[in-house]
Amino acid sequence: MNDVITAAVYVLGGASALVALGLVIRDEVAQDRTFGLLALTELVLLVQLVVGCVLLAGTDRDVEGVLFVSYLIGVALALPIGAFWSLAERTRSGTGVLVVAALTVLALQVRLVDIWNGGFGA
Repeated sequence: MNDVITAAVYVLGGASALVALGLVIRDEVAQDRTFGLLALTELVLLVQLVVGCVLLAGTDRDVEGVLFVSYLIGVALALPIGAFWSLAERTRSGTGVLVVAALTVLALQVRLVDIWNGGFGA
């Protein structure tokens, strides 16, 4: 995995979760700036999807390809699903969904790196 992309996912995912949590605490709905941050995070996740597939094709590592690509796709889908849900539910609960989606991205990213490094269950 590309360390720069991985770091960007951690930073942007964490920032997205903190911003959304701040909105939940203040009982506000997500605004355009919040969705802009989510879009930037999603762009990095899409780049990671492409780079991850390219790296998988050219690696000699013992990586379970289907599992790895499934996690790449899953992590890329978490934010759009959360964003659409949040837009449909324009309440504090909808903003809470963004917190869960961003935390899901972070959890999936940790597992994705673990799979790439040959971690348990890969």
